[in-house]
Amino acid sequence: MARKKLIYTALLVLFAARAITAQAQGAGTAKETAGASAEASGGALRLGVFADADSLPFLLCERDKLFAQEGVNVELLRFQSAVERDSAFQAGALDGMISDILAAQLSVQGGFPLKITSLTDGRYGIAAAPGSEIKSLGELAGKSIATSRNSVIHYMIDKLLSDAGVPEDKILISPVPKMPIRLEMLLGGMVSAAGLPEPFLTTAATRGARILAATDDYGMGLGVLLFSEKSLREKLPLVEKLYKAYWKAAGRINASPDTYRSLLVEAAGFSKEAAAVYTFVVYQRPRLPSMADLNAAIEWLNKKGLLSGRADPRLLLDPRPIASL
Repeated sequence: MARKKLIYTALLVLFAARAITAQAQGAGTAKETAGASAEASGGALRLGVFADADSLPFLLCERDKLFAQEGVNVELLRFQSAVERDSAFQAGALDGMISDILAAQLSVQGGFPLKITSLTDGRYGIAAAPGSEIKSLGELAGKSIATSRNSVIHYMIDKLLSDAGVPEDKILISPVPKMPIRLEMLLGGMVSAAGLPEPFLTTAATRGARILAATDDYGMGLGVLLFSEKSLREKLPLVEKLYKAYWKAAGRINASPDTYRSLLVEAAGFSKEAAAVYTFVVYQRPRLPSMADLNAAIEWLNKKGLLSGRADPRLLLDPRPIASL
C-alpha cells in the first residue's frame, strides 16, 4: 500500500512538472522576470485555468494588468485537461484553480485539503445533433448523449433530464471523454446529443446543432474557484486582492461585452465564427454555492458510488476571500 502511494505521488509530481514546463516554454521573457520577482518576494499566486469563458475575467485581468493594479502578482497557468490541472494542484504546483463542485468534493475525499471560495460563471449545455428533430430535453429519452462519465457535465445531464421527466433508465450516456472528438461525433450525427462547455457549445451551434439547455438558464451553480487550505492560510490577503481584480474585470465585461469578443479568440480558445455569435454570460458578484446545489451534487456522487459516506458541504466553503467585495 505504501509503495502504491509513493508511485501515485510521484506520478502527480511528474504531471505537474510537465504542465508547468509547458507553461514556461510558452511564456515570454517579461512574464518570466515578473514571476521570478514575485517568487523572491513571496507575493505570487499561481492559478490553474482553462482557456474558456469561465476564465474570461481572469484572462482580462492578465491582459490589462488588473492584478498588478490591486497589488498582487498572479500567474495564470492554462491547462488542456482536468487531469493535468488536478495533478498540478494536488502536487502543490498551484495555489488555486477553476474547478467544479463535484471535483472539489472528490479531491477532499482523496486527502487533498481545499476550500471553495466562490462560484464562477461558466456555461455548460446540452446540444442536439444538426438535422435532428429533437427540440426539448424530454425528447432525449432513450437517445445517445455523449459526455465523460462521472463528470460535472454528466451530472448536469442527469439533473436536467430528470427534472424534465426523463426516467433514469432512459438517460443513455455514450462515454466520450475528449471534447474535440465529442464535438465531431455530435456534428457527424454519431450521437443524438452531447454535453459541452464553452466554447464547444457555441461552436456546435454555429455548425447547425441546437442548444437544448444551458446551466446559466437554469441557475445551476457548478463551476467554482477553489484554493488549497495551505494557500488560504499563508496567502489570504493575496487571494482577496485577486478577487478584487476579478470583480473589476467582470464589471467591465458586463458593461460592454462586445468589446471583448476579440479576447475570446485571443485568449479563450474561441474560433472567430463562434466568438461573433457567442452570448456572454452575465458575471455575478462572487458568491458561495448554495447548500441545495452542494447537497444535490453530493447526493449524485453517493448514488454513483463515488463517495464513501455522507459529506458535510459546509466544510468545503471558505467565505473570507470574498467578504470584503
